[in-house]
Amino acid sequence: MIVLKKAKDLRHYLDVCKEKNQTIGFVPTMGALHDGHISLLKSAKAGNNVCVCSIFVNPAQFNDRKDFEKYPVTLEEDIYKLEINACDILFLPSLEEIYPDGMNIKKHYDLGYLETILEGEYRPGHFQGVCMVVEKLLSIVQPADLYLGQKDYQQCMVIKRLVELMGSGGSIHMVICPILREKDGLAMSSRNLRLNNEQRAKAPGLYESLAFLKQNLNKGSLADLKQEAIKLLQQKGFKPDYVEIANAETLRPINEWDARSNIIALAAAWLNDVRLIDNMVLI
Repeated sequence: MIVLKKAKDLRHYLDVCKEKNQTIGFVPTMGALHDGHISLLKSAKAGNNVCVCSIFVNPAQFNDRKDFEKYPVTLEEDIYKLEINACDILFLPSLEEIYPDGMNIKKHYDLGYLETILEGEYRPGHFQGVCMVVEKLLSIVQPADLYLGQKDYQQCMVIKRLVELMGSGGSIHMVICPILREKDGLAMSSRNLRLNNEQRAKAPGLYESLAFLKQNLNKGSLADLKQEAIKLLQQKGFKPDYVEIANAETLRPINEWDARSNIIALAAAWLNDVRLIDNMVLI
């Protein structure tokens, strides 16, 4: 595996690859890698000649400075995992490399209603910060395929919109890979490293609340069902931000289901100072 820290060095290397008609698969991460990330890497390896993974903890997408400071950093373990899984290139940029002019947002990304609901509502400015870093990374890597995890479902939709805004809709193919879960159902996440033993024992309750929605879904009103899921979370020691059911294609929340449209359940909740998110396609 080659480790590169400068954008110009990475761009030079990838230009040579493209001259050889080699396709590039890209997996952007913030490190603290787990098997979910490795599944993205394996998909990128299977679908492309060259696989690039980036590790950069992006301060621009944290609306809470303390959350940024507590984000887990496991760089040595990350490098080892990437090496044994045959990653071709690790891009490991500094803050100055990504934001040479600082992090003052000089442009506004027109994300429409996507940044006003769910994560956008509870983390104002978050998706603008996501777009800042992803635009820079995509401009550097210029991949054929971009690999993202379904656990960040709303973020995947935001990045799809970003790709359209960049005019790269035809040149970058987004591949959304399934959520990987622990044996007890907990969605794999870097933030799980912050859970103490007591919190870790409670954490599968988020998955269980989504499973409850799926098991009890009926045509008609969904309001009472969502309230029951919120109560379940509260009983398990969570402080919910939201439990929502939305159209799977548009992410617009719905309160009535016609039994024809595809829908998805999404939830975010706190265990003390650790915030977890998850989602589940209902139909």
